[in-house]
Amino acid sequence: MNPAHKSTDLAPYPLEIVPPNLSPWRAGNTGIASFQSFTATEPGPHVMVTALMHGNELCGAIVLDELLRSRYRPARGRLTLGFCNIHAYRSFDPVYPLLSRFIDEDMNRVWASDVLGGPGDSLELRRAREIRPLLDTVDFLLDIHSMRHPTAPLMLAGPLPKGRHLAEAVGAPATIVIDTGHTAGRRMRDYAAFSETASTRTALLVECGQHWSRESVTVARDTTIRFLVATGAANPELIEQQLSNAVPDPQRVIEVTQSVVVETGNFNFIDEFIGMEVIPKAGTLLATDGGRQIYTPHDDCVLIMPTRRLGKGQTAVRLGRYVD
Repeated sequence: MNPAHKSTDLAPYPLEIVPPNLSPWRAGNTGIASFQSFTATEPGPHVMVTALMHGNELCGAIVLDELLRSRYRPARGRLTLGFCNIHAYRSFDPVYPLLSRFIDEDMNRVWASDVLGGPGDSLELRRAREIRPLLDTVDFLLDIHSMRHPTAPLMLAGPLPKGRHLAEAVGAPATIVIDTGHTAGRRMRDYAAFSETASTRTALLVECGQHWSRESVTVARDTTIRFLVATGAANPELIEQQLSNAVPDPQRVIEVTQSVVVETGNFNFIDEFIGMEVIPKAGTLLATDGGRQIYTPHDDCVLIMPTRRLGKGQTAVRLGRYVD
């Protein structure tokens, strides 16, 4: 557990799901612990689905465990299923579930090439460096996450058209966010060619809802199955076989217009925002940061994933607007 987060000790919401036993997959078959890879006889892309970038985000782990136990194999190409921050996951305590997000640092802020190849050292950096050679071979990535608050699921598609196109091909969840990530560090979704216009390699990050809700597992399963079909790793009939709702809700797109970054040790929102609130009027006060006041930059401003981890240099909230 990370002592820096003792102030966020007890679970803010009930735990409706149970962490799966991942010990059968610990050795992996790729040379990387907890990463399993399978190749079809028919050629196709290398598709990867990952979970547990943060050790307390359980829904993706449950879904990947289900796929592995079912002995699912790709219809074409290569499919890799991986559990990322396994050390943080092993520290999970249902009494203090927020403390197992990471051990040394947020693993989803270390995916810049200069950071991965630099002199820094942490448990998360070492793990990212283990995964990196495999990631360099991936054509399509889905990284499964969840959120602290019971906010509607989001597909974070990055800033390039290829991300939006893949999110629309997946078809779920209903909200696609066009964003550029975090100032505090690069996400795996944004790694290398995933963020290059000239490359067809594409990554998505899905936020499935509240960390420990049963619904987050449903969203993770739905998104994963649709992602496998959209990328060609699975045949379309898998949707009918595995999902109770074969027709997803219509999608809408939010474009991030501004990221609010914490500048002082005294940042405070003016209300208990949980995310996806739409503030009707431009110039509405949202937060204070020392002597600085933060206002909505435009009408119908959507608040995307406000956080209570308000350290200096961190993204407090992203602001956006519906563009469809």
